[in-house]
Amino acid sequence: MVSAMTARKIVKRAALAEVIKTFRQSTLALAFNLNGIVAGTLLALYLGVFSSAPWALVVYPGILSMRGVIGGLFSGRLSTGLHLGTVKAGFLKNTGYFYLLWHAIIVLTLESSVMLGSVALLFGMLLLRITIFDSVAVLGVIIATMAISLVLISPITVVISALSFKYGLDPDIIVYPIESTVADVLITVCYITVLNIFFSLSPMGPHLIGSLDFIFLCLVLYLFFKDAREPEFFKTIKESLLTLVLVSFIVSVTGSVLSKISEVAGSRREIYMVYPALIDTMGDVGSIVGSTATTKLALGTIRPSFTSIKKHSTEIVGAWMASLVMFTLCSAISFLIKQQFSLDRLLRFTALLYITNFQAALSMGIIAYVVAILTYQRGWDPDNFVIPIESSLADTITTFSLLVAVNVIG
Repeated sequence: MVSAMTARKIVKRAALAEVIKTFRQSTLALAFNLNGIVAGTLLALYLGVFSSAPWALVVYPGILSMRGVIGGLFSGRLSTGLHLGTVKAGFLKNTGYFYLLWHAIIVLTLESSVMLGSVALLFGMLLLRITIFDSVAVLGVIIATMAISLVLISPITVVISALSFKYGLDPDIIVYPIESTVADVLITVCYITVLNIFFSLSPMGPHLIGSLDFIFLCLVLYLFFKDAREPEFFKTIKESLLTLVLVSFIVSVTGSVLSKISEVAGSRREIYMVYPALIDTMGDVGSIVGSTATTKLALGTIRPSFTSIKKHSTEIVGAWMASLVMFTLCSAISFLIKQQFSLDRLLRFTALLYITNFQAALSMGIIAYVVAILTYQRGWDPDNFVIPIESSLADTITTFSLLVAVNVIG
């Protein structure tokens, strides 16, 4: 008979092995966040484009976040679907469930763009005193950016989910972190391109953007009326609508906080260079915690209660450890790119990122788990809520944590 002490040792070793497993896979997934420095470098290099209009920089975090919401919803549903068998590992000859989900993602992309644009206009009128022309410009630029990114990013999400599942990796850990990083780079390129077309090709630029918006609108209307009577399609749209409204307000706050950071940080390009990677990494921590929780809830391996977080602590600790590694690498790489190495400045900047990490990581782990439990208890599909809510909150919380760290460290 195994003694109580021996049993406890076995349990501790199993827990440690699970933490190491989660840490390894999380590190693999979060390593792709280093590509977020590419998005940050673009942001730093094209600050002049963002100065074309007072709203351009303020809207940028919102576009990143809303694209993350759509991508998070898609990847979360794909990951759970692969585990449950309702989705096949591929794009062609997939299930009816998959194609209804794909159509819903297209419709939600337009809805999210309109909501983000509307809330951005509200904040803009209150804080920036934007004009009527600016109002049209904001909405048109957001819709065009999101439409182009949809064509580029969603197929990549399907490929990543299929490959991870095929090679025995956990899609709940792998898919969203990789997809979100690729998405940040691509949507930054899309946003800069759309801004350049809109402002540099005047008077043709606004007409080109408007034409793209009209084509996208026609596609969405066709899919909506085609699938509106499908229960799964309607459920996805209905449950996601509340999330999109909430997220639209959250991400507008993020833009306001980023503008405050720009006032404090001034021209410190290293902060802008790592910014997309930071918010991406914290969003991924939440997605790993939340997505693994939703799968456990679906499989019945954890009870839908807050006390069950103890049985989910290995995923939380493993994801946090991986994020700390990524923050360290972000600090070093940003200084290598700048080619202005100073040990004192490097250590201060690393400390700044650690302070940001400690604040944001703990918050995101708890938030993702709580959202999963609350939505499951209400009988909703947690995958429609967890990643969309946590990813947008991650952007706001990480941005606010960065602002606090900048004020503390300087």
